[in-house]
Amino acid sequence: MKKTAIALLLAGMTASAGAQTMYDAFNFSKSSYVGTARTVAMGNAFTALGGDPGAVAINPAGSAVARYSQVSITPGVNISVNTAMGTGIESPVTGGIEGFERNLKTSMGRFAMPNFGFSINFDTHRISGLKNWTFGFSAEMTDCYQDDLVARGTNSLTSLAGSLASFANGWFIDDLAADNAYDMVPVSDWRAVAALQSGIIGLVPLLPGQTEDQGPTDQYIGVTENAVEASDLDGNRWWEIGLPSGAVLDQTFARRTTGSKYDYIINFGGNFSDKVFVGVNLGITSLNYSHQYYIRETAQDPDFFETGFSSMKYEYGYSASGIGIYGKFGVIVTPVAGLRLGAAVRTPTSTTISERWHLGAEQTSFGADYQSGHSESPEGQYEYRLVSPFSFNVGAAYTFGNFGLVSLDYEACNYRSMKFVERSTNDNSAFDGVNADIRSNMGLEHEFRIGAEIKPIQCLAIRAGYNFRTSALPADREYENQYIWERAEGNTSSAALGLGYSSKGSFFADAAVRMTRYADTYIYPYDYWQYDGSQLIADTSVAVPEILSKRTLWNVLLTVGFRF
Repeated sequence: MKKTAIALLLAGMTASAGAQTMYDAFNFSKSSYVGTARTVAMGNAFTALGGDPGAVAINPAGSAVARYSQVSITPGVNISVNTAMGTGIESPVTGGIEGFERNLKTSMGRFAMPNFGFSINFDTHRISGLKNWTFGFSAEMTDCYQDDLVARGTNSLTSLAGSLASFANGWFIDDLAADNAYDMVPVSDWRAVAALQSGIIGLVPLLPGQTEDQGPTDQYIGVTENAVEASDLDGNRWWEIGLPSGAVLDQTFARRTTGSKYDYIINFGGNFSDKVFVGVNLGITSLNYSHQYYIRETAQDPDFFETGFSSMKYEYGYSASGIGIYGKFGVIVTPVAGLRLGAAVRTPTSTTISERWHLGAEQTSFGADYQSGHSESPEGQYEYRLVSPFSFNVGAAYTFGNFGLVSLDYEACNYRSMKFVERSTNDNSAFDGVNADIRSNMGLEHEFRIGAEIKPIQCLAIRAGYNFRTSALPADREYENQYIWERAEGNTSSAALGLGYSSKGSFFADAAVRMTRYADTYIYPYDYWQYDGSQLIADTSVAVPEILSKRTLWNVLLTVGFRF
């Protein structure tokens, strides 16, 4: 059940603009290092270590630690696993629990190339001062958008069709039914157009004795709902609208997310007297993101419905691509033998994002006076700029001769400083609401990383690592993710293991496996709404379904490379 209902629709949106949200800003701003098999196996606790191609994204000074040139490539496989189940609503029909109540597990595997990089070391042949400097390039996966979720169950209380009818209230039917409705109605209300034009919703019927000019032209009923006349002692009459008593719907909610974010890094590093190592990155961020979901409802017995309702489907698709630029600066110092201290700071990232979206709806009904239908929106397009926040990380590491090492990192990022910016104008008022939402609700994210490596023999390394990351998303309220409301609860953690081999020559190979357990997500596939004459707000008196999603991601990596 929902605990809060902060569901005011975004104001001031035009038909040409998308509906960017606080979650979009966070989703495209956050980074989750992957790296090479060695860095992954050690929890990416490399702020103070360096020496590995995967460490450059964490601390630019890491390239200067190595006194050799190197090149490596890291192919891998990502496997996502999602377990989804409704938290349950007691059914008045059966007395049991309903509302996406089936426990379903889905998985998806994808090939990936988390890292490719090289660095070239230039020796100055000095015994002090700048002893060597490096130039390098690295392509680093910094986030993996991969999830496949399916939830199924039954419902005798509410329906998506009823939700869409409540959402459309306040729109005149002539506006929603117009041939150019998708051009005239704001993007945030396109689902009302699709619902009306597909026949998923229709006008509330006339009361007995009413004429057409007396009936409402902006009040709607869903194809899954019946209207029962009610009255009071004063003679006032109205319709009681809802699912017919005894009717049961089978419901499916399915969502798939794919894509990735890469940082293409040009790196320079310098070694001063083997005591101080400095580095700088010029980073170009590239992201590709795709997100589709659908909700299907099927009548177990169409005879319960006045429309002869059989089935309906609502689907939504969204994709985004972006290019951004940032800088990162880092330092590593060795104050005493064996001890290393490191720090790095990353500037805000300015990313230009282009997004596209579309939606469709269809329903099949067998009533004598009701037609089946479908509607498909045109493809919407919008482009804007996202400024992602400043971040910093610090770390300490200690090496035990040639036998092993241990490393600890801390990283922080304040997501309150994210903001959307218009591209085509200096009037940024279209984003005033969502930017205020970010400042009021987003928080500071903390990440702790620890890694260890031991070498029982000189050519073999055994590694382990652990990460713990707090959530920057508010745990006490919902946020909007592509017109679906969600709530995150808990933190993200990962554990990794790995092996490494170094030949007496230049060849080296590393393998790693990492399991990441994300924060639990509560998903509300639809809401019921109330229109008060000026705005639409969520009707929290209606017990809408809630889905609990538990997501895990496995990364399996193999790095091969040469030092020279």
